[in-house]
Amino acid sequence: MKNRDLNLEMSGIARSFASVNFLLVVALISTPLFAAKSDKSRAFENGGLDEAAIAQKVRHELLQLPYYGIFDDLAFRVNGDTVTLLGAVVNPVLKSDAERAVKRIEGVGRVTNEIEVLPLSPNDDQIRMAEYKAIYGDPVLSTRYGYRALPSIHIIVKNGNVTLVGVVVNEADRNLVNIRANAVPGVFSVTNNLQIEGA
Repeated sequence: MKNRDLNLEMSGIARSFASVNFLLVVALISTPLFAAKSDKSRAFENGGLDEAAIAQKVRHELLQLPYYGIFDDLAFRVNGDTVTLLGAVVNPVLKSDAERAVKRIEGVGRVTNEIEVLPLSPNDDQIRMAEYKAIYGDPVLSTRYGYRALPSIHIIVKNGNVTLVGVVVNEADRNLVNIRANAVPGVFSVTNNLQIEGA
């Protein structure tokens, strides 16, 4: 599990801090793995040590979910003892599993589940596989990111539109992923929300 946690760490907890609250947003997938979807900035809100402890436990629980993969993006926000789950997932079971796992955490009083279940679409499924092959089939990207338990580049597809989330090690990789993603036929748009590790 240490290896999986490390990989998920790579996939995206943003390391940005606000004056009173700091936002830790994942992917799960990712890091900025946990992020507010409105601004795509991957963050987690925290106002004190108790919230930080809750956030760490929430992150751990989300990373352990069995159906969480590269086509999903899980995020959360902590406000006191309330955890708001955010993101988008392919499998509806993942949404309910995430809520169930977080509700069991000591110190969590309330869970608001705002995870979006992506619509069923054979076209979107084809795009997911094509994007996966285009990105992780690249020898540079596959060597650097493809051999992790949970790769740090997450591919979210909704109605033919692709959003890339997660973390890469440098701007060159971010640009390469963008080029590969845009080369897939049948995609309406590509939004590149990949973060640079350590930035």
